[in-house]
Amino acid sequence: MMSEVKKIAVISGDGIGPEVVAEALKVLKRTEELFGYSFETEHALFGGIAIDQKGTPLPQETLDICKNADAVLLGAVGGPQWDNNPKELRPETGLLAIRKELGLFSNLRPAVVFDCLKDASTLKPEVLEGTDLMVVRELTGGIYFGEKFRRQGDQGEEAVDTCVYNVTEVERIIRQGFEIAQKRRKKLASVDKANVLETSRLWREVANRLAPEYPDVELEHILVDNCAMQLLRRPSSFDVIVTENMFGDILSDEAAMLTGSIGMLSSASMGEGSYGLYEPVHGSAPDIAGQELANPIATILSLALMFRITFGYEDAASAIEEAVAEVLNAGHRTSDIAVDKSKAIGTSQMGDLILAAMKK
Repeated sequence: MMSEVKKIAVISGDGIGPEVVAEALKVLKRTEELFGYSFETEHALFGGIAIDQKGTPLPQETLDICKNADAVLLGAVGGPQWDNNPKELRPETGLLAIRKELGLFSNLRPAVVFDCLKDASTLKPEVLEGTDLMVVRELTGGIYFGEKFRRQGDQGEEAVDTCVYNVTEVERIIRQGFEIAQKRRKKLASVDKANVLETSRLWREVANRLAPEYPDVELEHILVDNCAMQLLRRPSSFDVIVTENMFGDILSDEAAMLTGSIGMLSSASMGEGSYGLYEPVHGSAPDIAGQELANPIATILSLALMFRITFGYEDAASAIEEAVAEVLNAGHRTSDIAVDKSKAIGTSQMGDLILAAMKK
């Protein structure tokens, strides 16, 4: 029986983006051969390269390709040559716009510690043992999107940032947290600052109201400052962490450092249903672009995340993750995770090794 064709919009982006995406596409092809799945890819311009060629970071044509796809694979965007552009001509503005246009309201960031890379982290190996967590961050509300202004006060100039959340925004992200926890180890840590913030008190009320709908998931409330401490003290005790925008921004970066290298971390930005945009956590690293120095693992693991979350292809997702673990366990390293840089392998060689290790 022929598999249904799934459409993937491919955005290589800037810097090392095209190199790491190329390796992920090789893995995509291998998945078709091994499991009989069918994919149709369409490339689109986005970020700095789109500014240079189309005069905007997010061309309408790119948006149309993304909206017509089942999922989006994104490399990385940005670079110093666009840093001094006006706001509307900056790659980062394109990222905010594409999230809004595609209705992507949550960011999923897994942090998994590979046993063979425990020494790359600054934490003791015994503390890291068994760490495998997912941060679910609300992406379109909170203090980043609230009203901002300056005014004259009694003590001179004042700056005001408004943090606003409504029940609908809170409910949909916490539901997603529960649903992800159901498919994992059935533990959800809801992070807030309910002892101080009214938005956090609303957040906690909504979490408590939804909890009875997910009786198989254990809900824990944890204050953000305590969560930041416990991530360093007992990271393996966390399964899924769900939190608002700014807390999630900070905690997901903290969780990222548990793994020892940002070059290893995948992410997904999700909307309603199964539609998602998948990208590595790392940036475009223009200083190493075109030199075969980039680590493609984060992008390849982002593809595995796509298979699992958007397509429900658990067999393919596991095959990719197991191949990555096998290659790392065999001692192969790109320069960002290599202890001995003289023995580091290149971007495409890492991709080829993962390809060769994949099995049904």
